[in-house]
Amino acid sequence: MPKIVTEKKFKFDLPEGKKKERIDIFLANSVENATRSRIQKLIKANCVTVNGKIVKANYLVCPGDKIDVTIPTQPRPEKNEPEDIPLDIVYEDDYLLVVNKPAGMVAHPSFGNYTGTLVNALLYYTKKLSGLNEPGRPGIVHRIDKDTSGLLLIAKDEATHALLAKQFSSHTIEREYWAVCWGIFKDRKGEVIGNVARSTKDRKVFAVSKTEGKYAHTFYEVIKEFEFASLIKLRLKTGRTHQIRVHMAHIKHPIFGDPVYGGRKIMYGSDLAKMKSRVENLLQIMQRQALHAKTLGFIHPHTKEKISLDSEPPEDFQLLLKKLED
Repeated sequence: MPKIVTEKKFKFDLPEGKKKERIDIFLANSVENATRSRIQKLIKANCVTVNGKIVKANYLVCPGDKIDVTIPTQPRPEKNEPEDIPLDIVYEDDYLLVVNKPAGMVAHPSFGNYTGTLVNALLYYTKKLSGLNEPGRPGIVHRIDKDTSGLLLIAKDEATHALLAKQFSSHTIEREYWAVCWGIFKDRKGEVIGNVARSTKDRKVFAVSKTEGKYAHTFYEVIKEFEFASLIKLRLKTGRTHQIRVHMAHIKHPIFGDPVYGGRKIMYGSDLAKMKSRVENLLQIMQRQALHAKTLGFIHPHTKEKISLDSEPPEDFQLLLKKLED
């Protein structure tokens, strides 16, 4: 009996004032759990129209455009399938491994995004993964956002998973992120304390709240200042969804390139044509939030050894820093 293929549809009516942007980038940032490569495949398959017409991936969306997206979907598979996807493994032993996740990769399968995830890659790489989580998330101890790059800790068995999870809950895991943020910070060191809750306007977005949500605490320190942006390092005392992105936006220093929390809005130089052009070029380089989970430190659950790991920011992040220095 053939599989029944269903469809999921999205419609976007672009408002006045919308800046021109490649349609593949716009849709990757607008359709939940979509990657840019997946959007490009949909465009090639004629599943995307603008004002009723088929377009190419480099089409620049404009105010007034009506975009229709049709995504063929199938029922969620009974189990996650192994996929031969390269992994950048920073550390591995019999109990755990640490991978350097690229930007654009989802940690685990979810609705409409059942393939190409880190879990699919892990299932191909090893048969030893903790089953402590629900079936769809074998080995996953913690997560970072799809478009955030950096280090992720994976458990190979349930005992290791439980001991690592305990370190996360007691806030003894060391995590340092690097980010490029808009603006120059008043103080070179600081902290942001504020509950992170779902926005009342958009349930997929989070915001700082005085009364709702979960307690969140972020420390930051400026590494280097540029003309209109700063490279900073951040340390998490808590680990809430979108915490760094929400906290930096809350103090008016959104992460450069962040499509959700104000990082793609030109906050400096918009009145000067030359500066505006430069910033727009930088935003083309950084087509995601400039956020990288750089350092990870923990006590090995079995050897009791202190493990400290570091990763270099990916190519787009490093190119952004180089261009900011020019």
